[in-house]
Amino acid sequence: MELILERIAKRKTYTIGHLYIRKTIVDEYSTGYSDEYFCDTLEPTWRDYEHGAYKIKGKSAIPEGRYAVVISWSPKMQKWLPILLGVPKFSGIRIHAGNTAADTEGCILLGKNREVGKVLDSRIWVHRLKQKIVEAKERGEPVWITIR
Repeated sequence: MELILERIAKRKTYTIGHLYIRKTIVDEYSTGYSDEYFCDTLEPTWRDYEHGAYKIKGKSAIPEGRYAVVISWSPKMQKWLPILLGVPKFSGIRIHAGNTAADTEGCILLGKNREVGKVLDSRIWVHRLKQKIVEAKERGEPVWITIR
């Protein structure tokens, strides 16, 4: 399963994105892809690492890239949550519930962006994504997220 996080609003104190699930489309002539919108995302401030920006602990979105995703136990949150593996200069990057940039120290929050600088109904969207990840893993599929 491939997740795509497309950052759409890079503001001074937060970053809003759209999360898509990539679907493979096979017909008699070709194979293609369709990115199906899933929900919105909220992260800390985006930084242009490619052009010299630097990470500010707890206040920086992770770099663009492609990362493996697994579900593991979060001692901090006391629940099973998706975690991104291999993020350069970051560790413990989770996908979890929250509503504002104050609720994340680099992690990705899920929900619906119906208020400026916030995502709502976050727990519902995290639950739905966890279900999809578990289903993919049960089918033997690796799970990846591409952030751009």
